[in-house]
Amino acid sequence: MTRSIRADAVLIQAVIAGALSFAHLYDLAAAAGQSGWKAWAYPISVDLLLVAAWRRLRTGGTAWLAWSWFVIALVASLGANIATAGLLNLDHVPAWLRILVAGWPAAAFLGGTLLAHQPTPCPAPAPVTEPATAAPTMVAEPEPEPAPPSREITPPAPAPAPPVPAAAVPPALIEHARKVNADHRARTGADIDPATLRARLGVPAPLADAIAAQLT
Repeated sequence: MTRSIRADAVLIQAVIAGALSFAHLYDLAAAAGQSGWKAWAYPISVDLLLVAAWRRLRTGGTAWLAWSWFVIALVASLGANIATAGLLNLDHVPAWLRILVAGWPAAAFLGGTLLAHQPTPCPAPAPVTEPATAAPTMVAEPEPEPAPPSREITPPAPAPAPPVPAAAVPPALIEHARKVNADHRARTGADIDPATLRARLGVPAPLADAIAAQLT
């Protein structure tokens, strides 16, 4: 509620101040020889230039340009208020003031054009984010080929000894073999085999085979 009342009071004060300033500018323009609708256009021109300069200041335009035209419009409005307060004889307006009033439209047009067409500062470009460095691609190393199975070289089996001919067997060895065979038969009931005979006689296998062949 208090905020609403305060806003209404400020608005009423602005309307009163604007109406008084408007009237003073109109009186001065009429006294300087501007009659009819031209006298009404002067206060509108001054007030609009004030608003345009202030808006440019609020929107972040060029500060020196906006302030320059704001001060010019404020001096024109304030000068009219002071001049019509009895400090100036409105029945005999000096020539320099007539020149200023007559030249105001051109100055106001220039200021309004500069303020309206002043380029708005572009927003700063967003910082360019460098793309994240891609992780290095891990190249799979080729698996080592399995080593071929080792081929062990099997030494060749020794060639069997040639059979010993019967004539090469000594007769004494044959007799001894018969005794060994007889003893073996007496104990086992069977003739002695070549392997046992070889072990008993301590002779090579071919010789043992040859002796066993003669015992049968």
